[in-house]
Amino acid sequence: MTTTAARPRVTVRRVVFTLVLFTVTTLLFWVPFEGLFAASAEWPAPVRPVAAVVFVAAAIAMIVLFTQRGSDRAARISQFLLGFVWIAFAWTLISDVVRLGMAVAGVENPFRSRFIAVLLAVLIVTVTVYGVYEAMRVPRIKRQDVTIPRLDPAFDGLTVAVITDTHYGAINRAKWSRGMVEAVNGLGADVAVHVGDIADGTADQRLEQATPLGDVNTPHRFYITGNHEYYSNAQGWIDLMTRLGWKALHNDHVALERGGAKLVFAGIDDITADHSGEPGHAADLAAALRGADSGAPVVLLAHQPSEIKKAVGAGVDLQLSGHTHGGQIWPFHYLVRLQQPVVAGLSRHGDRTQLYTSRGSGFWGPPMRVFAPSEITLLTLKAS
Repeated sequence: MTTTAARPRVTVRRVVFTLVLFTVTTLLFWVPFEGLFAASAEWPAPVRPVAAVVFVAAAIAMIVLFTQRGSDRAARISQFLLGFVWIAFAWTLISDVVRLGMAVAGVENPFRSRFIAVLLAVLIVTVTVYGVYEAMRVPRIKRQDVTIPRLDPAFDGLTVAVITDTHYGAINRAKWSRGMVEAVNGLGADVAVHVGDIADGTADQRLEQATPLGDVNTPHRFYITGNHEYYSNAQGWIDLMTRLGWKALHNDHVALERGGAKLVFAGIDDITADHSGEPGHAADLAAALRGADSGAPVVLLAHQPSEIKKAVGAGVDLQLSGHTHGGQIWPFHYLVRLQQPVVAGLSRHGDRTQLYTSRGSGFWGPPMRVFAPSEITLLTLKAS
């Protein structure tokens, strides 16, 4: 009876998912199609129907290629299409404001629609090229001072290089990875942390891209898992990072000592580990802090900013997170904000706890970043 009862729920879930996917995909492609090839533009006869065929084919191709999960080639094409059509969709909506203004000003069709189409085409191509450049370059360095009232003067000026969301994936970015490591080493930081989402794929699949992380040259290196590790054997990534010389803070902590003073670096598994089915993995802040000196300030590595409530409850001084990518492709950050308390930057929560959310060093999916530049963050801890 259990199996029989479960079947309708699975069917309904699939139907709903299919309908949502179809609706979203249709909107993403239909809106820019109408912006570029509106009937009111009165383009020569073959243009609009030929464009319609191309748009429909692109939409179908994107969905079909997304289902081919084992193929990096399919992923490269489908992810680029997703980023491109999102940019086209967003900027079409913006161009509609210009279209409305021209209509109010008395500009008639077909000139109005043709002008908007040309403007929109230029914007889409320009923003796409800019987005690809921003995604593929070595991240810029962002410097941020963080005052921690409980920090002992012995640790005043300690520097932490933060990298996160490298997302090694279908595009081989081994050269990019080496450049990022060189940039980190140029900072001369005391501590380096990788705050999760190291890759899309297993450690064996992305070994070439991840191996340069072993060359990060700091006295201390700490790593935690992100949600994407739990799509592709998180334990395999912990094992690889351990071999590369990083200390995996798998619900664990390490206390740094200077002149009798202590500073605790703790880390937890990503919240998605709880339901991943991977043995021995689950976010456990209590376990991570067990045995830590209660008088020592705590820097917590937690992939998702949403863990900040738990950090506040545990009296953590500073949480370091990633996950949001700063929205990655504008204006997606508005949607990210619905799920996360912070999209990027330093914020305060409660009386003691601060949160630094990195925009990430790499990119997920579409190889594009628009108005959400990647970063390697150099945090300088200050005693009050």
